[in-house]
Amino acid sequence: MQCACPAAADLIYLMDMEKECRVRSVEETWAAAAQFASELAPGDVVCLEGDLGAGKTTFTQGVGKALGVKRAVTSPTFCLVVEHPSERCLLVHMDLYRLRTPEDVLAIGWEDYLARGAVLFVEWSDRAGDLIPPMARHVKFAFGDAEDERILTFS
Repeated sequence: MQCACPAAADLIYLMDMEKECRVRSVEETWAAAAQFASELAPGDVVCLEGDLGAGKTTFTQGVGKALGVKRAVTSPTFCLVVEHPSERCLLVHMDLYRLRTPEDVLAIGWEDYLARGAVLFVEWSDRAGDLIPPMARHVKFAFGDAEDERILTFS
């Protein structure tokens, strides 16, 4: 399945199917992110997968904007976890690259965030192992054929 953003209204998240969206700008990425954000619920875990510069933080910025986060959404690369409160929920952006085991992930407050109903956006989610719930959502980011094109795959 494929959609061409910015007609992000066409982007419908289906839990049992993959959905692909091609974007060519920050604005198109944010439009896709806003549609995705409309279906988030407290306690959701979203695994972000993709190379450096593929759009994970840009997408998370769009989600934050859609959720009403007031301050800038930045990459958690050097601090592991960044909290972004909003009126709708607590958006928590995690970068687990520097962690090695699920025990390390627990040590940075994983269970506490879930107990508080936070929505977790997780980069390098493989480091969390079995802590990732079976119903976690996955967004894969890949470079497209054009220099500015990104392919987002939702599953």
